[in-house]
Amino acid sequence: MSTLTLLIILSFIISMNTGLISLSPIEVLRTLFGAGTDMQELILFDFRLPRIVISILIGAGFAVSGCIIQGLSRNPLADPGLLGINAGAGLAVILFIVYYPTTERGSIFLMPLLALIGAFLTALVIYLFSYKKHKGLLPTRMVLVGIAIAAGIVAVTQILTLRLDPNRYQFFAVWMAGSIWGTNWKYVLALLPWLVIIVPFVSYKAKSLNALNLGDQLALGLGAHVNKERAWLLTAAVALAGSCVAVGGGIGFVGLISPHLARRLVGPKHEVLLPTSALVGALLVIVSDTLARWAFQPTEIPVGIVVAVIGAPYFLYLLSRSK
Repeated sequence: MSTLTLLIILSFIISMNTGLISLSPIEVLRTLFGAGTDMQELILFDFRLPRIVISILIGAGFAVSGCIIQGLSRNPLADPGLLGINAGAGLAVILFIVYYPTTERGSIFLMPLLALIGAFLTALVIYLFSYKKHKGLLPTRMVLVGIAIAAGIVAVTQILTLRLDPNRYQFFAVWMAGSIWGTNWKYVLALLPWLVIIVPFVSYKAKSLNALNLGDQLALGLGAHVNKERAWLLTAAVALAGSCVAVGGGIGFVGLISPHLARRLVGPKHEVLLPTSALVGALLVIVSDTLARWAFQPTEIPVGIVVAVIGAPYFLYLLSRSK
């Protein structure tokens, strides 16, 4: 984990120096210590730093959410995006944009809550269709139900976008592709409490997640309250995914890739798998966001596209290896 932390710090430094308006490392250091110009302070403190922090938070949130879902479903191909949870959160946000078209004041803090409601309702429907009495949660059925529900939600979302004017439609299209659009500290404050509360709670429940990953019968034999623990952990995963979607849009594959890479590094025990997944997810998103701002300057591409370029081949690799 120390190596991942160092890589995140290095990416943080590089990202502060990357953008349409170039800042050299010396200028960044001078600005951090209060010796920069007004323009340099505006660029660094009001635009780049909050965006970098949001990238780290979003990456960690999606990664932990994906790790939980893979553990609960015992399916290595499960993640919030594939199961339709991200789409459900996106539907709630598009309803918010259509009927409450401003993002000022309290609405900034309302969006994560609405995204959470949309994600939770989607997860509840998936759970109800995937659960069989005396058999528990069926992993394969869960993935298939999630894909079907996601397709339906995307169709409804596309219909709603027809009501948007050109400016809001362009914003939503970029947001759905995965764009860290909230580049000020208000969005950091809107997202941070969710991670500060939920991630420690999930870490506390790591042993329960280990037991559930073995299957319901073995978990019961180990003394776990299967239904209660699954409900708490699923709620935590949905809350993380929903709040991250509200600020970062439909960034896919982070919740799928990060737990896999972390599992290769530290093994399957969730006591170390969860924090390692969070670090891998944070590193993946901050690197992708830096590339998105640098690759086609002065044009900026959505970070979700860069993550998809990385994640899609890895997803195909996982499919080829799965039985």
